Amino acid sequence: MHPTSIICGGLLVVAVAICGCDHPAGVAASIAAAPAIRTPVGPVPGPTTNPPRMANPLGGNPAAIVEGRRLFVRMNCSGCHGGRAGGGMGPSLRDADWLYGDTDAQIFSSIAEGRAHGMPAWGTRLPDDQLWKLVAYIKSMRTPDEPDPPS
Repeated sequence: MHPTSIICGGLLVVAVAICGCDHPAGVAASIAAAPAIRTPVGPVPGPTTNPPRMANPLGGNPAAIVEGRRLFVRMNCSGCHGGRAGGGMGPSLRDADWLYGDTDAQIFSSIAEGRAHGMPAWGTRLPDDQLWKLVAYIKSMRTPDEPDPPS
């Protein structure tokens, strides 16, 4: 390598170092460090009262409950929730405890919007009246109105 090339290369490195640094010594280290952020812990933001809950317009309707059972089988809900909705790959729908709520509106929402870990959203595939029929069938479980209960 030619001695002039070495000198020019060294000068270039020194020039870049001088021009690129316009902070006093020690400032670069403090800029690079992440600032201390304090995240307050407290109540979840949102309304203090629950919105009014929509009731199933087909709730308690015997024909809607029977049709809900047919939809449950036809849409293969039993593939995950079991033939009588006692659970399988998906949770039991016969339990008293529900992760996303057991009101008509909450069950409708779970079916329509889907839930994490495998529950598909049916709201784009089924009209509201069919979703409400499914809700009517699910709500009939463990009652004398349940069509085709487990033996």
